[in-house]
Amino acid sequence: MSAKIFSRRAVVIAFALALFFLNLIFVHASLAQELIDRIAARVENDIILLSDVRHLGRYQMLVDGKSENEAQLLDRLIDQWVVQNEADASRFPRPTDAEIDQGVAALKKSFPSLQEYEERRKQSGLSEQQVRDKIATQIHLTNYLDSRFRPSVQVDAKAIEDFYNSAVLPRAKARGQEPPSLEASREVIQEALIEQSIDAQAERWLKESRSRIHVERLLDEGKE
Repeated sequence: MSAKIFSRRAVVIAFALALFFLNLIFVHASLAQELIDRIAARVENDIILLSDVRHLGRYQMLVDGKSENEAQLLDRLIDQWVVQNEADASRFPRPTDAEIDQGVAALKKSFPSLQEYEERRKQSGLSEQQVRDKIATQIHLTNYLDSRFRPSVQVDAKAIEDFYNSAVLPRAKARGQEPPSLEASREVIQEALIEQSIDAQAERWLKESRSRIHVERLLDEGKE
């Protein structure tokens, strides 16, 4: 009888010890996750996580094959916060599924083949849904900036002609190609100049907006 009791006690003790060590592993993993996914910045009453920064870096790796450093990525996320906050305040509509589908298709088409896209996506560690979500955000913010600044953009005929002479003709000559006519290039040049103006206005607006919001950067804290 005593042998059986000892055996049962041994099983109970072994089971208790197993639970104890499993709990230690869980706590350690939780602490590690907390350290990895710490707060990178506080923007007004919101936070940007380190995982957000690294997620954007992985998306840049997918799209461009390279990524900015974490400080630069954080700057971009702060700018995105500003634009998103304004877009939400104005109840700017989210992109439709069709717009997102087009964005995903355009990204895939930018690769030599679908297989190369899939390889790069897997290397970046992003799922298809994560890529789609990132593209949806990109479209949403770009559309908002376009709607905000495009109405004020004015492009005159001289600006189009100057761009044609300073950019289109030299580029065609450098490539040994016959340049398109000014008239054939007019709409494309006009749109390019409009987008340049939108970008310039958006950058000035973001600079002013950043000076008005409270940002506490924590990205460098905790580094050894």
